[in-house]
Amino acid sequence: MEKAKYIWMDGELVNWNDAKVHILTHTLHYGNGVFEGTRAYKTDRGLAIFRLKEHTQRLLNSAKITMIKSPYSVKELEKAQIEVLKSNNFKANTYLRPLIYLGYGVIGVHHIKAPVNVAIAAWEWGSYLGDEGLEKGIKVKVSSFTRNSIKSTMGKAKAAANYLNSQMAKFEAINDGYEEALLLDDNGFVAEGSGECFFIIRDGVLITPPNDNSLESITQDTVLKLANDMGIEIQRRNITRDEVYIADEAFFTGTAAEVTPIKEVDAREIGSGKRGEITQKLQSAYFDVVYGRNEKYIDMLTFIEE
Repeated sequence: MEKAKYIWMDGELVNWNDAKVHILTHTLHYGNGVFEGTRAYKTDRGLAIFRLKEHTQRLLNSAKITMIKSPYSVKELEKAQIEVLKSNNFKANTYLRPLIYLGYGVIGVHHIKAPVNVAIAAWEWGSYLGDEGLEKGIKVKVSSFTRNSIKSTMGKAKAAANYLNSQMAKFEAINDGYEEALLLDDNGFVAEGSGECFFIIRDGVLITPPNDNSLESITQDTVLKLANDMGIEIQRRNITRDEVYIADEAFFTGTAAEVTPIKEVDAREIGSGKRGEITQKLQSAYFDVVYGRNEKYIDMLTFIEE
């Protein structure tokens, strides 16, 4: 990660190296904090944040779910993210990480009296799973870790605690020679990747699981809109592991992952073992949107005045 100049913390811009918290920060000990991942792209009209309002609203939804009262509104947080980008004068694609966390002052599981802090960091960042992965696809392992059950945690919140599960799945996948993990739910159906939503294509039909056991993905929603524009048949239904093996195409979506093809799952080649035709069309359409080349979706972008 390349350092930027400033991080926004509780209403002020702080030098990157001075953006610190106390060792007894509540979230550090108990995991109750919520965050977002948002991208800004360098378009022909300057830097533009993709679906800023939706990401910011999801951040506040996560806070509500986990009983954290944000001291800032959607509009105030949108303004702060714009301020971070302007102050750092980024020259390339940028990733934004807003975080609402419980600060220093209370120790113990009961968190309600802990102070609420908010920070927004940003840095220039390329492809999460690599430029080669975007073109040629990645190798994926079905994880031995089950996706956090909705019986015991709240998956609609993008909460820090939920990602221990993802970390362990990602470690296992990479340690076993793969590039990403695919987690099943506690009924054995595909849930999501370690930080991505999952799609397959069979006989020209685009299939993705419902969000019962996954985060409500903004990128997934965008891809579904684009598929609908193309006249591609869409099914939202459960997917079994063995159906993945015989899919014609497969790919991940997410703010970080964007649209990343999957060429192999559990040593089974997916389709032709490379980026499929429909995946490529959706990937190209997605990049047209985020780079401001599709006027129909230009309102998904918040342009930053330079």
